[in-house]
Parts: sequence; C-alpha cells; structure tokens
Amino acid sequence: MGEIEVSDKSLEIVFTHTADGLLLSLFWPGVPPLSPAEVTGIQFGNRFGPVSLSVYLSRVRRVLAERVSEQLSMAFHCGEQVKLLNLTLSPLLNPDGTAALVVVRARPIADTNGLLVDPDLAVLDLLDLATESEEEPARLPPHCYPLFLNQLAVDIRQSRDLNTLLNQTARRLGEVLAVSRCVVGTYARGSRLELPGRTEWFGLEQRYTDRVRVVAEYCRLPYPSMLDLELVVPDDAHLREVWFNSGSLVTQTAEPGPFQQRTMLSVATGYQSQTNGLLSLHQCDRERHWSREETELVREVAGQLGSAIAYATLQARLQTLEIQLQKINADFSQRYRELEEARKQAEEASRLKSEFLANTSHELRTPLNGMIGFLRLVLDGMTDDPEEQSEFIQEAHSSALHLLQIINDVLDIAKIEAGKMQIDLTPVKLEELLGDVEDLMRPQIQQKGLYFRIQRPQTRDELVLYGNYTRLKQVVLNLVGNAVKFTHDGGVTVSAEILKDQNTARIRVADTGIGVPLDKQEKLFQSFFQVDGSRTRQYGGTGLGLAISQKLVETMGGEVNFYSMGEGLGSTVTFTIPLYQKPVMI
Repeated sequence: MGEIEVSDKSLEIVFTHTADGLLLSLFWPGVPPLSPAEVTGIQFGNRFGPVSLSVYLSRVRRVLAERVSEQLSMAFHCGEQVKLLNLTLSPLLNPDGTAALVVVRARPIADTNGLLVDPDLAVLDLLDLATESEEEPARLPPHCYPLFLNQLAVDIRQSRDLNTLLNQTARRLGEVLAVSRCVVGTYARGSRLELPGRTEWFGLEQRYTDRVRVVAEYCRLPYPSMLDLELVVPDDAHLREVWFNSGSLVTQTAEPGPFQQRTMLSVATGYQSQTNGLLSLHQCDRERHWSREETELVREVAGQLGSAIAYATLQARLQTLEIQLQKINADFSQRYRELEEARKQAEEASRLKSEFLANTSHELRTPLNGMIGFLRLVLDGMTDDPEEQSEFIQEAHSSALHLLQIINDVLDIAKIEAGKMQIDLTPVKLEELLGDVEDLMRPQIQQKGLYFRIQRPQTRDELVLYGNYTRLKQVVLNLVGNAVKFTHDGGVTVSAEILKDQNTARIRVADTGIGVPLDKQEKLFQSFFQVDGSRTRQYGGTGLGLAISQKLVETMGGEVNFYSMGEGLGSTVTFTIPLYQKPVMI
C-alpha cells in the first residue's frame, strides 16, 4: 500500500479560534461546503468543528501552554459532510509572550491516487489504507483514528442494542490496532465481604465482590476466548490497578497466563465519575509498546463506551420503572375500580337495609296492631258472646304467629350472614313434606279462589330426600307463600321429579301471578331486595324469604333457580336436594 499524502496547497483551509473552541475566522478556498458567516463567532458544533471535540481541545490547550506548533489528523464536521483533515495548530503569541488564540491550517487527506478520502467511508474499509510488515498484521495509520471515532459516535447515536454496539466496537478496535484480543466488560458492584485481618483492596479492612463480566470480544485465533468470563476485581492485580486508577490507562507486561496475554492495555469506562465497565486490549504473540496515538484512541473509545453503557443502563432502568409504573397504575386502577364497586355495593346495601327496615317496621306493626286491637276488645268486654270472644283471641294468636315468623326470618338471615347457621341432615320423606305443606297452605289458597296442584314423581317405592325436614318445609312454605301472595288468578303448582344422572330430586313451585321483570331477576336472591318497595306495602313481606331459602338449600347441598318470562307472565322457582336413596322408577 502507498503512503498517505496531502493534496495541493490550493485546498488549504485556515481558521482561528479560542482555547474553548469559539471560532473567530474561517477561510475556505474554492466552493466551501458551508458559508464561513454561518459559523464565525460561535462554538464548534455539528456545522463546523472536530468530531472528537474533547481530544481536539486537549491538544489545543497543550499548544497554547507550550507555545509550540503541533500536527495531527482528525475528522471535522463541515456542513453536511465529515472530512478527514491534516491539521497544523500554531499559537498566536501576544506581545507579552502568552498565547490565547490558535491558528489552524487544514488540508483534506487524499490517497495515493490524489483522491480525497470519502468522509462516509466505514472504518473497516479504511483498513485498506493500513500499513503492515512481516512482524505485525495490518494496522490503521494514526491519522485515520479520528474517522474511526467518528464512526463510533455515529454507531452510538444510531444503535438500539448495547450488546451489538459493544461487539461491533470490540471487533473494529481490535482490527484497527491489530491486537490479539479486545474485550469489553460491564461492571457490577457486589456485596461486601468480611475478611479476617487487613486486606489491600483500596486500603480497606473490608472489600467488595466487584465483578466485571466480559460481554463483547474480538479474538484472533488461536488464542482462547474470554467471552462470558466473570472477573472478580479484588482477585485480579491488573483489574485492581485499573479500578484504583479509574479513568487512567494501565499497561502490564507479564508472563503469559491462562489466556496467553503478554501485554495489556486497559482502562475503566465510566460516566460522571461512576465506573461502569472495562475496555482491555491484549497482545498475545509478543510484547508491545503502545504509542501515544494508540493510547489516546483507546482513552477516547473508552469515554464513548462509558457514555453508551450509562445511557443503555439508564434506558433499561427507565423501561423497568415504566413497567413498574404501569403495573402500579394498573393495580391502582384495579383497586380504584374495586373500591368504587365496593362503595356502590355498600350504598346499595345501605339503601336495601333502609328499605328493609321501613318495610319490616310496617310488617311488625301490622301483627302487633292486630294483637293489641283484638285483645283490647276482649279486655274491654266488647264481644257479644263467647264465640266472638274466642274468634278475637284466635285472630290475636294468628297475629302473634305472624310476628314470630317475621322475627324468625330476621334471625335466620342474621345467622346465615354471620356463618352460624348449622343444619343437621337426615332422611326426609317427600310425601310427608308435601302433605304438610298442602295442609298448611290449601285453606289460604282456597280463600283467594286459586287452584293448588301437587304433582308427585312416579316411583315404585317411597321417595326419600337427604336434608333437614324443618328447613325444607320452611323453604317450600316460603316459595308457595310467595306464589300465593303474588297470584290473583289461576293458581299454584308444586311438582317433584328425579334427576336420574345426578341422584338428585328437583322440586318446582310455579304460579300464574304477576311475574318479575327480566332486569330485576338476578337480584332476587339478595338479602333485603324487593322488586318494588311500593308493592311491599300492598303484598307484605321483608324481602328475606328467597335469600333465606337459597342459603338453606345451598347448605343442604342443592341450588335454587328462578324463572319468569317477564312482568305479568308468572314465575317458577326450582330447587334441588340430594336423594337419600335412589328409587325405582315406574
């Protein structure tokens, strides 16, 4: 390969600036890629200025301090382009011998054919410009390092995956500097170890299990890979020195170890004084002296990697926090909905209980007033004969029984809601149960002029249920009583059938009464619920009957269902109960 040479002097660019990069003047021969007026009087930036600003300004400060000219090669932003320039930095001396300004002569770098180096040329393509010898593989010349840094900066801005960026950087840097191995590691602060005696880990009596995990690597054959290796900082003398001199380059030449490195150049990566990783280059085939240009390149790469790792770590934390925040918001929203639903349920329960108290007070007053009225007539001698007196006492007795039933309902629902309802299950003869219900309800049904039918299943032997006789009779009486109460024409039918596949009996109470609107049916089994509170005054009742019946049936192992086609179309209530023994069907 030929040597790099500079194009004709007619292409020489001249500009002056301050120590901190304030551009004072710019001369660009021919047709410049940007107007000098656009950038004069402002700081170096993306319109005009070095790609690696910190490296460039450090060289400027050295030129001003030592008052000696220096030459270097560096990539510069020039309008919409990036150009690789050969620079000569010279101090402008004041009368007193000090220097505050620098004048720069710059020439675009051309290859041996006189063509300017393409500013968008990838770093790996620049290896075609590399020098090589019999002793060393191809190595990129130092004046091309700025373009490598520029490409790295572009990669960092465009990269969405840290692992890809680190592997790409390790490979490119390893090839650019022709090393045997280039590794990049991420740093994790470990837990503190309690050690007997004093250790020399940062001069502390305690040390931390700080670790570096190799996450990216360039490695030439036949040397062993270190990828995914986890290094404990306190256990490695070279790493301890790197960490102790955070931000500084550490070199080491030693006898080859397990990974055959003979010369190492390492630096801790970091951001804002916080260490976050390691960049380490290994020469395994020989001892190597690192030039100033090479060490400055490694230092600059480490700085950019430190920023990239910090940014990726921050992004990962932000994503984690975002996920946690979304979960918290979702939990909060769910909790809010639950609380809102609980509030609505509490308000509905309060409304129902208030309505229940109003209706119950009415229900309690009705039998109490009847008892008081009839007994008052008897006590005041207002009866015409013993027969009428007996009739008044009988009415007072009926009112007392009605009052007792209301009180029992209230006590039952209180026990059920408190979980203190206990039911003993025994064999119950269906025929006996239906007979008692018929004897108790038929007079009331006939008084209203309704028909009352009982349909029994066709079985050879007697049908025996498994439940509690008293509670089953309470359920059937309640269902039949409701049917009679809300039926004015037609009648009530009680039927029983055997569910063959379930070893269960189903009892059905159907009426031709006022029915229930479809939108109210799902709430019928709620405690204190009544389809229409105004009807309660007309028909009586506390709104507890169906709720009590459902709980009692469920306690005995069955279930209750309600059916109605709508208002004015009658109602049907069914409940199931286990069989004590399966009968023989006819």
